[in-house]
Amino acid sequence: MEFITQPWAWYVAGPIIALVMFLLFYFGERFGVSSNLETLCSIGGAGKFVDYFKIDWKQNAWNLIFIAGAITGGFIAANWLSPTDVVNLNPQTVQDLADIGIANAGASYLPDEIFSVETMLSVKGFLVLLTAGILVGFGSRWAGGCTSGHAIVGLSNLELPSLISVIGFFIGGLTMTWLILPLIL
Repeated sequence: MEFITQPWAWYVAGPIIALVMFLLFYFGERFGVSSNLETLCSIGGAGKFVDYFKIDWKQNAWNLIFIAGAITGGFIAANWLSPTDVVNLNPQTVQDLADIGIANAGASYLPDEIFSVETMLSVKGFLVLLTAGILVGFGSRWAGGCTSGHAIVGLSNLELPSLISVIGFFIGGLTMTWLILPLIL
């Protein structure tokens, strides 16, 4: 079996994403990943405790198919379509990451200093994950959607709230990358 070693070109991936968006629009649905969490929470009974989750999750069943496809596609790509975990990073990026404590940057997609089981099960790692989860959940709820929903659907619909949200997401990402992450590591 020959492996695909490069991502799809923009002129292939872009029209496929556009086709998916048109199909969702045609069927009256909106794309976004955070809505999957709402659906899973309502299935799990969160509506008994929080009115926000009192929704008919069966109307959002397509979200569950979408997230199952995303997980399956990621698994297939990682296990059968990627010959290596090595990431071709710019040497300056490798040096910048080494400066904040990430050794062997580019050796894998997920650096052990952040994503190893040992790191995640430490008190510091657990608190970082808990805080990050709360902030991402709060942010996506406050923004009325997640990065994928606002950046792909909202911006293509020329929605001002989505533009403001995406700008906020970028500011938050840059702040995390350049100011907070070096302090955490």
